[in-house]
This record gives sequence, structure tokens and C-alpha cells, in this order.
Amino acid sequence: MNDKLKIISNETKNSIDQLSVVTPSIYASIFSKFASDYDVEVDDEKELARDLMLVECSSLTDMQAQASDSAQKLSTSANKAISAIKKRDESALNEIIKETEALRREVEKLKEAVYKDELTHAYNRKWLHDSCLEKDSNNFRFNGSLAIIDLNYFKIVNDTYGHIIGDKVLIFIANQLKKLKYDVVRYGGDEFIIIFPQKISLRQAKIALNSLREEVLSKKLKANESSFHVSFSFGVVEFQSSDTLSGVVAMADENMYDDKKEIKERISGI
Repeated sequence: MNDKLKIISNETKNSIDQLSVVTPSIYASIFSKFASDYDVEVDDEKELARDLMLVECSSLTDMQAQASDSAQKLSTSANKAISAIKKRDESALNEIIKETEALRREVEKLKEAVYKDELTHAYNRKWLHDSCLEKDSNNFRFNGSLAIIDLNYFKIVNDTYGHIIGDKVLIFIANQLKKLKYDVVRYGGDEFIIIFPQKISLRQAKIALNSLREEVLSKKLKANESSFHVSFSFGVVEFQSSDTLSGVVAMADENMYDDKKEIKERISGI
């Protein structure tokens, strides 16, 4: 139940992300829709809210404890290293290197919990802000290209096969996008962002995405006894350091909707 509540809550947040106004009744309606897809009763809202709060608090407490433990281990390793260097104790230094490597793996796991989207395991918005933008700013801190990717006819998939199949489609698309070997972010709902480094030209990014789209279109996805195709539209723009994320996304969105018009003339459904 707890895992389902976390997924339902995250999917609700992703669904309302693009809405300019969200009233409690709108949130409740969307939450209830996802809950029904996962066979979760929402009649007792107080009990449900309590369970969800306990899940989130427990998760935060676990991460806080892990971070504190890692910090303590790092401090201990640093002190041991200083002592070993002073004593020129090569054996102790080798042991410290092993401990530090184990600590590095623990920290990477902690970062993954903070920065990964729970459903698709793509990066989340927090990663995007912390890794690509200036601290306490909406401005990029390096040059590159940004692609925004939006699934075509995703509402039809959800309406026809349900949100559980819709979730599997999102996971499938995220895994396909990761094949490009660049950073993939789940931006919200069925929208993803890819950050291309400066060495990749706009033309190269478009060619890679077009090729991937054709590969995705060639695959048949199965739902019960049926099968269907999925596709996506995309828009790519170059950005410079100090450009704002919101401005770059808006330009990529414009390009993506032009692309969506063209692709929908070719592909009429799933």
C-alpha cells in the first residue's frame, strides 16, 4: 500500500505540474483517478493522508540518517588518512582507500534516491536545477542544447488501456531515451527533457532524436490481447550559460509543437 501511495502521489503531482491553477477539488479528482487505477480506496481521506505522510516522513528520516552516517564516516576516514600520511603507513592508506570507495558508493545511492524519478528512474527536476542551473537561480551555468520530448496520443493510451499500462509506456520511453547516452529528465507527466553537451550540435541532436523516434515507432507494445504503437514529438534549442531554463523550455516547446503538427499528419493514433 505504501509504495502505491507514493506512486499515486507522484503521478498526481506530475499531472498537475502544467496546470496554471490547481484547486483542492481538481487535485482530489486527479488523485482519485490514479488511486482507482491502482485499486486504492480513497473513502477515508484522513487515514490515507496519514499513511502517505508517514511514508514521506519515514523516507526523509532514512535519507537524513544516511547522510549523517556518511558524513561521520567521511570525517573518520579523513582523520585516519591524515594520521596514516604522517606515519607513512602505506597499509593503513590502502585500507582507507577501500573505505572511501565504499563510502562513495553509499553517497551515490543516496544521490540516486534524491535525484531520480520514482517511476521511470530518469532524473527529476531537482537534479535538473541542482546540476544544470546556477545556485538559487533559473539560469544555466554552461552551454549546450535542450530537447523537450512529449508523447503523442498518450491520453488515448491511458483512456484505452488504463494508467498502469500508461506507466509502463512512460518507463519504456524513458529507457529508449536513455539509449542516447545523455542526461534524461522526467519534466512532468509525459514530458521529458534531454540535456545535450555543447560538443553535440543542434543538427546532431535532431538526427539522433529522429532516428530514435523511428526505432520506437517500429516497435509494437502489448496490452493484454491488444498491441499498439507509441511515438513522441520533440523540439530542440541551443542555450548559453546565463540563459533561463524557463525561456529555453518555452522556445523548445514552440519547436516541439511544430514537430507535433507534422508527425500527427503522418501518424493518426496508436
